[in-house]
Amino acid sequence: MYLFLAFLLVPIIEIALFIQVGGLIGLWPTLAIVVLTAILGTWLVRTQGRMALGQLQRAFNELDDPTEPLAHGAMILFSGALLLTPGFFTDAVGFALLIPGVRVAVFRYLRSRVTVTQFQMGSAAQFHARRDPFDQGDIIDGEFTEVHPGREPGKPSGWVEGPHRH
Repeated sequence: MYLFLAFLLVPIIEIALFIQVGGLIGLWPTLAIVVLTAILGTWLVRTQGRMALGQLQRAFNELDDPTEPLAHGAMILFSGALLLTPGFFTDAVGFALLIPGVRVAVFRYLRSRVTVTQFQMGSAAQFHARRDPFDQGDIIDGEFTEVHPGREPGKPSGWVEGPHRH
């Protein structure tokens, strides 16, 4: 139901804002603002995205919970989509999501609404992920020579033609 309302209300809000802003400042300044916000938004999304990726890598390297950096990355990606969509309302929401404090507030709100029943990282998660209970995770590297019964190693099998046969 919420998705339906969003698809219905967002275009109506955008059209109303285009009419209002275009009536106040004219067509070309309105279009220039839309293009400039897309360019500025793209630059900001790249900058914020690099920072979020760095935080995610740090969380993985230190075996911390990556939930918050992943959520920030998803919100930055969503922000980029909103900023590339022409419109004043979507630009306002997109720019708001680029503010770290807003993202933290959105993350806290979403975290309060979601219940995680289990989370594992590191060797315990790898241990439980194994399908074979007898697999100890050890790999033994070696070489072998197959010897058939009734034949000595190094002697021809009888199937090989060559200088040793007369």
